[in-house]
Amino acid sequence: MVVLFDRFNLPEDIYEVIFATKQQIIVAKLLIEMIKSNGGEINKTVMSVFATKLHEGDYVTTLIDEPPYKGKKVKISYNKRQFYDRILTPMKSMGLIDYDLYKKTYRISDNFNKEMIRIGLSWLIEMRKPAKPE
Repeated sequence: MVVLFDRFNLPEDIYEVIFATKQQIIVAKLLIEMIKSNGGEINKTVMSVFATKLHEGDYVTTLIDEPPYKGKKVKISYNKRQFYDRILTPMKSMGLIDYDLYKKTYRISDNFNKEMIRIGLSWLIEMRKPAKPE
């Protein structure tokens, strides 16, 4: 995965840094809110029900902050396969969500923060290396 951002025009919303489209941002926020409302951890069945409700267009929420939808009940529809490919899998690979293979649960994680710190330290090491002779 490649991380590209403009440090002079960083949005305040972390989801806008990570995801490309408004729809992905909305679905990712809903996913995190759903996990938070379940104590920060959910099992595979709950995740599957969430993805299926999105796929069938049965997911209703009032949590969308976007101006036309703010405070209103909105039905959300998002393809199940795209949910796993474009939302959940990237969030797992970036360390935003952890999957426990033994308990078969998903939980919100701080590994993203740790990895970003590690990337910053890698840059400091690279920056301080002496120039190579030609």
